[in-house]
Amino acid sequence: MFESLIGLVAIIALFVIISRQQSRIGLVERELGALRSLVLSGAVPSVAKPAEEAATDSKPADVVPAVSAAAMASPVVSEPVAQAQTTEAEAPADEAVSGPWSAGEAPKAAEPVEPIAAPKAPGKPDIETALGTRWAVWVGGIALALGGLFLIRYTIEAGIFGPGVRLTMAAVLGLVLVAGGEFVRRTGFKVPVQGVAGAYIPAILTAAGAFILFGTVYAAHGIYGFIGPALAFTLLGVIGVATIAAALVHGLALAGIGLVGAIVTPALIASQAPNPWALFGYVAIVLAATGVIARMRDWKALMAAAFFGTGIWTILYMMDAPGANLSAILFIDAVTLAVLAFVWLTNRGGEADIATDRFDWPSIVPGAFVAFSALGLSVDTTFVAAGYALPGAFVLIALVAVALYRPRTVPLLHAAGLVTVMIYLGIIPPTTIGSDFSQGNLGFDGLPVAAGNALTLRIGIGLGLVFAAAGFWAARRFAAVARIRAASWAAWGVIVPLVILIALWFTYGNLDRDFVYAAVAALLVVVFAAGGEWIARAEEPVLKGGMAVSIALGGAAIAGLLMLHMAFDSGWTTILLGAAAIVPALATRWRSYPVLGWISVGAAIAVLGRVAFDPTIVGAEFLSKTPIFNWLLPGYGVPALAFGFAAWQLAHTTNGRPRLAMEAASALFALLAVAMLVRHAMHGGVIDTGAMTLAEQAIYTLIAIGAGAILVAIDMRSPSSVLRYGSMAAGVVSVALIVIRHFVVLNPLLSDESTGRIPVFNLLFLAYLLPAIAAGGLALYVRDKRPKWYAQMLAVVAALLALAYATLSVRRLFKGEFIALWSGLGQLETYTYSALWLVIGVALLTAGVWLKSQVLRIASAVLIAIAVLKVFLFDMSELEGVLRALSFIGLGGVLIGIGLFYQRLLTRAAKENG
Repeated sequence: MFESLIGLVAIIALFVIISRQQSRIGLVERELGALRSLVLSGAVPSVAKPAEEAATDSKPADVVPAVSAAAMASPVVSEPVAQAQTTEAEAPADEAVSGPWSAGEAPKAAEPVEPIAAPKAPGKPDIETALGTRWAVWVGGIALALGGLFLIRYTIEAGIFGPGVRLTMAAVLGLVLVAGGEFVRRTGFKVPVQGVAGAYIPAILTAAGAFILFGTVYAAHGIYGFIGPALAFTLLGVIGVATIAAALVHGLALAGIGLVGAIVTPALIASQAPNPWALFGYVAIVLAATGVIARMRDWKALMAAAFFGTGIWTILYMMDAPGANLSAILFIDAVTLAVLAFVWLTNRGGEADIATDRFDWPSIVPGAFVAFSALGLSVDTTFVAAGYALPGAFVLIALVAVALYRPRTVPLLHAAGLVTVMIYLGIIPPTTIGSDFSQGNLGFDGLPVAAGNALTLRIGIGLGLVFAAAGFWAARRFAAVARIRAASWAAWGVIVPLVILIALWFTYGNLDRDFVYAAVAALLVVVFAAGGEWIARAEEPVLKGGMAVSIALGGAAIAGLLMLHMAFDSGWTTILLGAAAIVPALATRWRSYPVLGWISVGAAIAVLGRVAFDPTIVGAEFLSKTPIFNWLLPGYGVPALAFGFAAWQLAHTTNGRPRLAMEAASALFALLAVAMLVRHAMHGGVIDTGAMTLAEQAIYTLIAIGAGAILVAIDMRSPSSVLRYGSMAAGVVSVALIVIRHFVVLNPLLSDESTGRIPVFNLLFLAYLLPAIAAGGLALYVRDKRPKWYAQMLAVVAALLALAYATLSVRRLFKGEFIALWSGLGQLETYTYSALWLVIGVALLTAGVWLKSQVLRIASAVLIAIAVLKVFLFDMSELEGVLRALSFIGLGGVLIGIGLFYQRLLTRAAKENG
């Protein structure tokens, strides 16, 4: 009862003092405004008196402007001090104010007029000035404070005085220092020397006195027990608040000392029966007093420190969950937000708050602590069991409301949104989802998990509505003038409802198919899309489609993705999601929002993610074994067609990067469709098991080469960088597959795979001859359409494939179905290889001349050189009799023929040039 009465009296006295001080400051500001108007109108001439040289006179030289009689009648005299580069405003005699005002702390006086004779700015203070002014004063203040404590200690050790006398002496010393500081200030103390304002003597004397008074009261209670907890608590609080109030005339440093002392006071006073109302009532008084003083001087750091101290006490109190009083927690949260909104930010900025993206950084601190208290009320098991989750939700709503009321407190919105997301992500059961979704079987290691309750469901719905409504309303309000702030509101207006929907669906819904949650997701699609359009109509220029609109429409796309997953099974979800990419592309006919094309790209990425997770589209157990006409055809084909149509539509409207991405996605899914159907057919309806064969790889290679040719053809009709580089990528991939898998990994010479029983149309025909024809045809087609190296690469690979086919066919002719190397070589077979290679070399030479291809002519020379080496190094030792002779005769004849052929070519070329 005693503490409550004292607190009530203190609050009343505090607000009386604050009101009186504000009226005085208002009077001073009006008078300064009148003087400023006179100066700006030219009615008051100004003449500056030259400053005396500091070397001849140690006294500071003040520049005193001469003013008119009307200005002299004003109760305020403006006295700029040139050397200190500061402006001090003196009130009437009974309200004289002096101190080390900084540029950010000083009251605004009349703007200075350029003087006739300006004094020279002093140079940088030397070491003598620093030691004699700043360091001397600082060390002296610390010495005074410590001296008081040492005096008390000495009297204790010497036993000179009793405890009561010692404490009385210490208190008198503290009061004397405070009075001395006030006396020095009232006698007109000035700090005209540049760089010495930080060593403000009145403030340091007052700080030392406050420090001694804090120690005295604490010793009287904690060491000697002369006073009880209530009186000690009250005295320490009064000293702290009075010290903060004294900062109005002594500067920010003293306010910090008083705030630290006031915040630490509850920790210094022990009580057998702690009273949370006494604690938070006291903390509220300190916070309000600090807020008023910080607002008067615009001390942001002081305000942030006060919020920090209040938040620390709130969290410390909540850590004692079983004994925590909900009303006390809500009270201090409400006071914190009220001080922020109605004290610290009152009359700050006005309309400028709306027309800027700037925010008030001290509001980060109360936003974080208040949101953290709401998090504790919502997730702590003790608080949840006591039903504190609903009040925690109201705290989050209060944060959003204050952020709406004071636009510069947007950190409160971020804090509330983040905590809400954390709360609802936390209710999702960390379980292994069972197979029977229809009965909602959720378990972790076979044990059921209870997650959330009906209240959590209702609170989630309420919070989702609040964030969506506030987010879109504020985003529209700021869309034209503060785009980042508008985007922040739109983001949380989208993120929170989506996270809550996902969390509630995982916790309470049917994960297999739930039409209720699908309907809610569909409603969000409509709300977010309509909200984005509503915001766009408030933009400057109208319908620009800025960040806020992009976020809203992106949220609609994500809600649509959720709707498909909630309402349909795996196969239909993939197909419909691919088809949905058409919707934003079509929307570009009516709106040129940049985000629409990227939403189509997002749909393509989502489909790609689904097929990467489950390439069978519907699951391996549900995939039909019927070739071609199964779920793979629509699962890959429909997205490919939809992406192609979206690319075509975007090419006629926005024609930006999303169009290129959709072209690439369409080509990719078309290739995947063919490849997956081939694998399905060749593995008996199973596409996720079994090793790859050479036949299957040959089909993939043919698909890649064909895709390269198709992309080139499309690019010639509708030029696109995606098609250009995509076609080249397909060709490079096909060449890499040929080199690695056809020639090495899956080569029948090394794997001993069966080449088939049919003489011509066998595995060698499919794996080597057809790819050789395809690669050669593509090389011819891309000449003059693609870089020279690309066509040459394809030509070389085609020649190598043809050589491999011919060589392996000879091997099969001699060995049969299986042609592994370890089956040995016969003499006739060895001779046949030499003859074959020479024939192929001549054929390549002829083709090179006919096609005017230097690459083919060089390939011919290389192959013939290999044949020559084989004849001289291998055939000479391995062949016998007539085969050896025929090998050398054939080689000689071919080489002479090639020589004659080249001589004839050179002769013809010389005649044509001559």
